[in-house]
Amino acid sequence: MQSEIRFGIVGCGLMGKEFASAAARWCHLDEDLPRPVITAVCDPNQAATTWFKNNFATIKLITTDYKQLLASNQVDAVYCAVPHDLHADVYIDVINAGKHLLGEKPFGINQKANKRIMEAVSQHPEVLVRSSSEYPFAPAVQRLCNMIDNKIFGHIIQVDAGFMHSSDLDPGKPINWKRIVLKNGEYGCMGDLGMHVCHVPFRSGWKPQNVRAILTKVYNERPDGKGKNVACETWDNATMFCEAIDPVCGQPFPMTLKTQRIAPGETNTWYLSILGTRNSARFSTKNINILEIMPYTPGGEQNWQVVDIGHPTAFKSITGGIFEFGFSDSILQMWAAFIYELTYGKVKNKFAGCVRPEETELSHRLFTCALESQRTGKCIQL
Repeated sequence: MQSEIRFGIVGCGLMGKEFASAAARWCHLDEDLPRPVITAVCDPNQAATTWFKNNFATIKLITTDYKQLLASNQVDAVYCAVPHDLHADVYIDVINAGKHLLGEKPFGINQKANKRIMEAVSQHPEVLVRSSSEYPFAPAVQRLCNMIDNKIFGHIIQVDAGFMHSSDLDPGKPINWKRIVLKNGEYGCMGDLGMHVCHVPFRSGWKPQNVRAILTKVYNERPDGKGKNVACETWDNATMFCEAIDPVCGQPFPMTLKTQRIAPGETNTWYLSILGTRNSARFSTKNINILEIMPYTPGGEQNWQVVDIGHPTAFKSITGGIFEFGFSDSILQMWAAFIYELTYGKVKNKFAGCVRPEETELSHRLFTCALESQRTGKCIQL
């Protein structure tokens, strides 16, 4: 086994720093995995690379041109965190360069761009290509996913999943690229947040058959930071009412998927609820150590039970089992999953793997149909 995997980072914003920080604390993992080493960084704003230069002596190349990074023989794999309009061109160039890729969702600004990426993926099976989505790596969610994998829910009655922010409730918050269609795409909040919501349902085999979507713009304009107000072009909130099929019993059930940038009181909440005839379970990042479960025997009582999970992660770490789990731990676990699959050619278990390209393709089908549903007011078949 190689001892190191040399990484380049394209996009030196918040998530680029999160990955670099995870690489810096790789010793926190108690696993037999190669260490990711940051050897190159790229951002069109050279000032954005200063933090990396100051904190990582391993960096050999700092550039404003990502193609120079891809040409470097000091880079084996790339983490890419750029605006959605750049996904197709940059991701395809990474793949064609033979570099393994973990890219940010939604893997293309629209369905056409996603198809271009999927074609490159199919042409280079030797390159590992995955999408970012860290929330399922929380220990309580891993326990819940183990329940799904063991098929203990009985007949699925209903699934609800969502990801909600509240910071955009402030109408004085300046506009950013996520409010501009040319940069973020027509999906709006669905493209930015949706893969987080879809990750576990899609991996569980709960594929939407149709969707009736209600998309809303709470604020039509925001300050531009230069003394004027400009139009907000993208959707703030989305609620997608879907019908899915339970692969265990073949019966349909309702599945509601929410992505909201304006959800009062929700700082950064990811949640999942599964109701079944034999067991039910629900989780929210508001209480990240807590998994609520309700086993049910016909004719018996219906009582929710609280399980305090602690820190038994999919990839072992040095943290004691009684301690709480956090966002930086999720990022570290997600990267462990990517390195594990790159090293061993398989995932550690079904739900301890990063989002696959075909799952991003399904998300694009869903979000495209959701836009059509909003335009027509109809339920759209996928």
